[in-house]
Amino acid sequence: MRLEELLTASAARAPERVAISDLSRRNLTFAGLAGAAGQVRDALVAAGVRPGDRVGMFVPKTLGAVATVYGILDARAAYVPVDVTGPAARGAFIFQDCQVAALVVHETRKADLMAELPGFEDRGVLQDDLHLLTPPTLPPPAANAELAYILYTSGSTGKPKGVMHTHASALAFVDWCSDALSPSSEDRFTSHAPFHFDLSILDLYVSMKHGARLFLIDSDEGKQPGVLTKLVAEERITVWYSTPTILRMLVEFGRLETFDHSSLRLVLFAGEVFPIKHLRALRALWPHPRYFNLFGPTETNVCHAYALPTSGEEDVTPIGVPASGDVARVVDTADQDVAPGEEGELLVSGGSVMVGYWNLPERNAACFLEQGGLRWYRTGDLVRIREDGNYLYVGRRDRMVKRRGYRVELGEIEAALNRHPEISESAAVAVRGEDGDVQICAFYTWSGERPPSMIKLKQFAARGLPLYMVPDRFIGLDALPMTTSDKIDYQRLQEQAPWTST
Repeated sequence: MRLEELLTASAARAPERVAISDLSRRNLTFAGLAGAAGQVRDALVAAGVRPGDRVGMFVPKTLGAVATVYGILDARAAYVPVDVTGPAARGAFIFQDCQVAALVVHETRKADLMAELPGFEDRGVLQDDLHLLTPPTLPPPAANAELAYILYTSGSTGKPKGVMHTHASALAFVDWCSDALSPSSEDRFTSHAPFHFDLSILDLYVSMKHGARLFLIDSDEGKQPGVLTKLVAEERITVWYSTPTILRMLVEFGRLETFDHSSLRLVLFAGEVFPIKHLRALRALWPHPRYFNLFGPTETNVCHAYALPTSGEEDVTPIGVPASGDVARVVDTADQDVAPGEEGELLVSGGSVMVGYWNLPERNAACFLEQGGLRWYRTGDLVRIREDGNYLYVGRRDRMVKRRGYRVELGEIEAALNRHPEISESAAVAVRGEDGDVQICAFYTWSGERPPSMIKLKQFAARGLPLYMVPDRFIGLDALPMTTSDKIDYQRLQEQAPWTST
């Protein structure tokens, strides 16, 4: 089974049923979506795209973007989505790194991207406002022709790294969702995640597998609580899946008590810790749905899940038990299993785990452990197992944090800031406020005459980083504190960081 076959099957069963809608009330039926995807496939093949090739996507979340995803898959290529609101230079780096054989770009970003990719040719409009670009020469196809997509995440070296997933690893998660969530053709899903974010895998494929309807919510609409609460009520949404940040926004500003949201049967959240006080407030306003905490790094899809009890309250929400057919271990620094209840690193093995990082053999060797006849992925997450068998998330072993559902490597922020000609060195730390928000504070030393304003520093950071990685605060120091081993003393900086942004 391949992912695009989910669309083919639903189009055969119910061709006139609406498959996807946007908030402008534009719709595509399953037959219409299959037809649009076929046009994309034919255009890609005509442009020279072969099985195993990578096709980049620098587009907003639209009906045409969904058709593009399925068209790329139908061409037996892998799609590589990049944040269309981010810097063109970052997108160009990613597309060059994975050697795309073609690019689909929205016309509003075409000039910016082509300026960063000399030699790429505009082959004209693919559909709607999406243009097809091709490189001067075709790159070699991937060795694994079953790649479905590559999602680039923040890299500790300052460069994003590509997480490679196959049709099989995606379907391991999708099929688990079928068993655990019991979707049907009568369901109506919301789609909050951009396609470069791994939460989109459930949106794109679980709804398609079951012939359900998917409502696309773009980044601007997703920040408007009134729009979202009205959507749930008017469209009788049954399945909600987002980060806790969006749900918290609804609690605070969505006036949930004024709407009829009784259609909801499932509320799924993932991507970051859901502060318990905000979760309790949501459940008081939405008491009817079943709630699931879905957990897993991009590298594993969802590897753990926890169904919240329908009654009673907990002081902390576990990440649950292994999901997607995966198995898990908790180990110490010597890769030995820890005793029940002790803290250790979470290792995961199974069908939903990635095949590896794109073109990073040393990183792949370091992040996988071959033991006991299984290939274990080192998540870097610290957990412990409770007496009831549920895993409890403790924190991170490295310097990666979750912010607004996105993975943020603090080292990538530092690398971007250090490109400023008058910043001598920088160090980024993350702090969690009393309300649960993760905020980033960047310390720096300045070699110029007078440090710029915080606005100027944020503007500079935004040229090389997506907006969710831009620090909240910048603090200039005469020198960064150092440890006795001549390394930056992040502990001291953590203690100096403010707990709220201004």
